[in-house]
Amino acid sequence: MKFTETPLPGAYLIDLERKADDRGFFARLFCANEFEAEGLQTRFVQVNNSLSEERGTLRGLHYQLGPAAETKLVRCVQGAIWDCILDLRQNSSTFGQWFGAELSAQNRSMMYVPKGFAHGFLSLTEVSELVYFVDEYYSPSMERGVRWDDPLFGIKWPSQPAVLSQRDLDHPLFNPSHHLSLTGESNS
Repeated sequence: MKFTETPLPGAYLIDLERKADDRGFFARLFCANEFEAEGLQTRFVQVNNSLSEERGTLRGLHYQLGPAAETKLVRCVQGAIWDCILDLRQNSSTFGQWFGAELSAQNRSMMYVPKGFAHGFLSLTEVSELVYFVDEYYSPSMERGVRWDDPLFGIKWPSQPAVLSQRDLDHPLFNPSHHLSLTGESNS
């Protein structure tokens, strides 16, 4: 695997190293030894599958608080998405900065999203399907969200979303004075 750190420390794009022949290719999606050598999470407890039927479907930006904060390893297995991560680590030098990249079934790139980041994506094709590994169990009471269009962050999505859930539309604008940290401690 080839690990490329994004401009946000701790977050990576991961590309496969293919061993090809006339039949096709073989590549590892995950190897605990290689992840550990990069200082990345090697223990995942849940694998999630997400399908967006329509092009322009936006999901996010989601994160979980405290002990339920998740590290994610995201891969698009059908279609294509623009994957976006937002650094919400309060003591980070890149707090409030975002990074986006195209993940597709063709490029087979993966996004490694560390704890402390909000995550969202926009489907670039009809029928976009993701598989992602997480290192913590889903906890509905710890789930939070940030509006996809919050002017504080100025995320430059590749196109205007066509489909959003009511839940994602209802996410509040980010308010640092009322924000609960990812460790569950209040800022105010």
